[in-house]
Amino acid sequence: MPPRAPRLSASARRASIIDAGRFVFARRGYEATSVEEIAERAKVSKPVIYEHFGGKEGLYAVVVDREMDYVVRRISEAIAQGGPRERLEQGALAFLTYVKDHPDGFAILAHDAPAAGGGMLSLLSDLGVRVSEVFTASFKAAGYDARAAPIYGHALVGMVTFVGQWWTTARKPPIEEVATHIAALAWMGLRRLPKRPTSIGKRAG
Repeated sequence: MPPRAPRLSASARRASIIDAGRFVFARRGYEATSVEEIAERAKVSKPVIYEHFGGKEGLYAVVVDREMDYVVRRISEAIAQGGPRERLEQGALAFLTYVKDHPDGFAILAHDAPAAGGGMLSLLSDLGVRVSEVFTASFKAAGYDARAAPIYGHALVGMVTFVGQWWTTARKPPIEEVATHIAALAWMGLRRLPKRPTSIGKRAG
């Protein structure tokens, strides 16, 4: 009779369930995923999942939080130093590298999500706040209205995110090249930014 596999500790079992949930959520989305499917992949019973997470939504929230913490940390580190254009390119590259190296995580964040999970909208909000903080400091130093910084911070994050979604299908050009294009586009607009933008209609009048 083969020896019985050693019993996992509670923390190891929890980690196994999270990994299984991450795998299934990435491929099926939140709504199509069942607790039974996760339990089967994690090799645990359904009650164990309820014991650790309270159900599918609780597990999903943990999986999403872990992904968001990881990608926000990577991008925050990337834009922490360097010149303005360098920060733009480093931030774009950090996010695109996440898209390339962690397709399951990005798929989870881009999929449908229950209200409690937040998904991509919550991620974009977190990233937008952090990038806006960098813009605020730069705007103040250059004499611009710092109150407008969140507009540009969130606009940049949205642009990079949707380019990342496109790249998951196209898979070319290399992400390093994509990041330089995004940074160039953003930088050309930012460096010519008027201190007090006005609408075209007002200027024409």
